[in-house]
Amino acid sequence: MKQDDEKQGLWRRVRVRLFGQPKEIRDPSLFHKLSLIPVLAWVGLGADGLSSSSYGPPEAFTALQGHTYLCLALGLATACTVFIISYAYTRLIEHFPHGGGGYIVATHMLGPGAGVLSGCSLILDYILCITISIAACVDAVFSFLPLSFQTYKLLTATVLLVLLIVLNIRGVKESVIVLAPIFIVFIGTHLLLFAAMANFSDQVGAVSQLAKDAYQRDVASIGRWGILLIFLRAYSLGGGTYTGLEAVSNGLQIMREPKVQTARRTMVYMAASLALTAGGLFLCYVLAGVSPAEGKTLNAALAEKVFSPFPAGTGLALLTLLSEAALLLVGAQTGFIDGPRVMANMAVDSWLPHRFSALSDRLTMHNGVALMGGAALLLLWYTKGSVSALVVMFSINVFITFTLSQAGMARYFIRRRKEDRQWLRNLAVFLVSGTLCVTILVITVIEKFVEGGWLTLLITGILVSICYGIWRHYKRVGKAMRELDEMLMDFPLPREIEAGPPKPAEPTAILLVSGYNGFGVHILLTIVTSLGKSFTNLVFISVAVIDSGSFKGVEQLDALESTVKKSLERYVNLARHLGFRAEYRMEIGTEVVETATMICLKTTDQYPNSTVFSGQLVFPLPKFYHWILHNQTSFAIQRRLQWEGIKTMILPVRVRI
Repeated sequence: MKQDDEKQGLWRRVRVRLFGQPKEIRDPSLFHKLSLIPVLAWVGLGADGLSSSSYGPPEAFTALQGHTYLCLALGLATACTVFIISYAYTRLIEHFPHGGGGYIVATHMLGPGAGVLSGCSLILDYILCITISIAACVDAVFSFLPLSFQTYKLLTATVLLVLLIVLNIRGVKESVIVLAPIFIVFIGTHLLLFAAMANFSDQVGAVSQLAKDAYQRDVASIGRWGILLIFLRAYSLGGGTYTGLEAVSNGLQIMREPKVQTARRTMVYMAASLALTAGGLFLCYVLAGVSPAEGKTLNAALAEKVFSPFPAGTGLALLTLLSEAALLLVGAQTGFIDGPRVMANMAVDSWLPHRFSALSDRLTMHNGVALMGGAALLLLWYTKGSVSALVVMFSINVFITFTLSQAGMARYFIRRRKEDRQWLRNLAVFLVSGTLCVTILVITVIEKFVEGGWLTLLITGILVSICYGIWRHYKRVGKAMRELDEMLMDFPLPREIEAGPPKPAEPTAILLVSGYNGFGVHILLTIVTSLGKSFTNLVFISVAVIDSGSFKGVEQLDALESTVKKSLERYVNLARHLGFRAEYRMEIGTEVVETATMICLKTTDQYPNSTVFSGQLVFPLPKFYHWILHNQTSFAIQRRLQWEGIKTMILPVRVRI
């Protein structure tokens, strides 16, 4: 026994060392401590958008297929698109200040079907955000290593991804603060890169003449419509540049109050930095006359050429690429920050297993973090870390969500045209933004359907189908539970018997319950009818579980605690009417098993002659997915308590669906 305690103590120490000490739920300053000010939000959420300059502009430049004179127009169009989409999302945040982004907007404005499509696209989007950020990070680092080292890229990416999973289970703010210096170095080195382009100022005249000559040749050979099609293709295939712009609207929960103002400032920082960086890179590409090389990214070739005249040119180029690689690592944070939040929102609406709305003792959605990281690993290995393949999948899912969000907001203002005098101006913003998003989405799907577009559409479709299957299952179970409530919650009670308070020495039944419902009443009545004469005391235990839905502020925690207390008081009242001595115990926590076990141990110390009872849903035909969709809390608690020598029974609650 002592050896087992030592093992548990060792594991607990290792767990705390890796993931940190549990957060104190009742700390009045907790929400302030966990929230992010605009600058930190810019680092944690804006890094995804800014880091996309590492793969978005290079993809667009490559898609020009030698028509580099279009670079200046492409850079201007990219910067304008960044500002248009960012402004549209700023207005979205103002009208949906509680967060949720594209999923919430599509659900409320276009219906559940559009909502689940947007949510599934977002989930895959954030998985791909993690994957492509890691893959591009490794590409940048290995650009300065010999070609023989290329075989280690996939292994390196895997190690980095595992480290990020551990870091994010520790918590959002901790991970952002650790990575903030990287963000600052990236900004500094790229400003220096743009400043160093002054050495190429004498090339402006020659480049302009070459561009004019190339344009005239193209007009004569393929015509202006052909040039326009080339431009639109490159513009659309550079859609990866805009992939992080929705992150702020999905991450409002972690913003410092006042959330809307914080989010708006974060959007300004994000849009300005991304427009400057992406637009500036297009100008640099054409002035420096760079082209892709084997084993090197386009940005690596640019940095080498721009910094080569300087005494420490190689070191500056290396620092620039390392900061880019590190920022991509920070960009992967967005997937871990916002992905689990989208999953939690969908879990609350029963599109995903309810366990994905649960928080860990570090107040992170650990189930979502683990799933996002695991799925990212699978995609990393499936694509072998190919940024070109990943950016296609990434862009398609992002612009599905973008399009649905813009359509939802357009409908919102059309419906409010009688109440809002500025509805037409607001509508115009979302129509323009939506047109850009649809254009990029359609061209990307058509151009890259064979090269990976089909796969992302297939995965998204499968995920939507799974969500509908989960939703239908929960709907059937919910109907059965409501029928149980109707039968058991309002039956006539005899007059309350004055039994007095529980006596510790007498036989005691400890009931684990969650809310006053037919499920809990069924367990109580089963004990009364089958074992009623064996017990004189009844103690009701409940855990006020903090999940992503209730973890929004002190007021929500107080309301949750009050609701649980009222439910327990109703159970005590029912038990006293049935002739038992009764009381209740409760605790607030993020993890049911650990907290419930702790309360049971304390209660059995006071009532040594006791048995713990809990309930478990039982279906006529058990399916393999029941253990995923319905928690196994009762069995986990039973194992823990039986190990401690406490008698524990699980009573079946039959549900026909």
